[in-house]
Amino acid sequence: MPTPRAATAYPAHDEHSKESVTVALDPYDKADKAAIFAVNYRELGFVPIFLVVANNGDQPVELAGMKAQLVTADRSKLSPAVEDDIERRLSRPSPNDKHYPVPIPIPTKKVKGAVSKQARDEIERAIFVAKAVEPHGTQVGFLFFDVSDISAPLAGAHFYLTGVRDARGTELMYFEIPLESYLSAPVK
Repeated sequence: MPTPRAATAYPAHDEHSKESVTVALDPYDKADKAAIFAVNYRELGFVPIFLVVANNGDQPVELAGMKAQLVTADRSKLSPAVEDDIERRLSRPSPNDKHYPVPIPIPTKKVKGAVSKQARDEIERAIFVAKAVEPHGTQVGFLFFDVSDISAPLAGAHFYLTGVRDARGTELMYFEIPLESYLSAPVK
């Protein structure tokens, strides 16, 4: 798990100063950043996005009912994959579809797969599971979005986070983060 910076230090963030909560994103869409993972999620059709939720207030913030959504430029609405979705994709590799010019049909072999313990542990450690953020605290984790059918999923996309509640149970204003701010940020 990467060490989080201050949420406002990420190019893609939304700060609600009145509510003292900041949400930031850091997509792991490039090979050099994604090298922290043992599994090549990009090859599986997922884009991992590092989510940082910082609470600078004096009361806890509840995340148990939060709903994250990535809306692409073509208006496709994507919800983050759950552990089972990722493991299912890992355990079902694509079969070898080579066709040989032979006059008799050869039965195709079904591909069987299993998820290694290392991959399962990595997914479990990486996925965002926080239910609350303590006062003056930060919670981090990855959201994995299935973008297998989208050529440029982050260009023109917006990330929305709803269902974040304060200590009294009142829902905070939704967070909206345009991912163009990440894509157009200078490379460090």
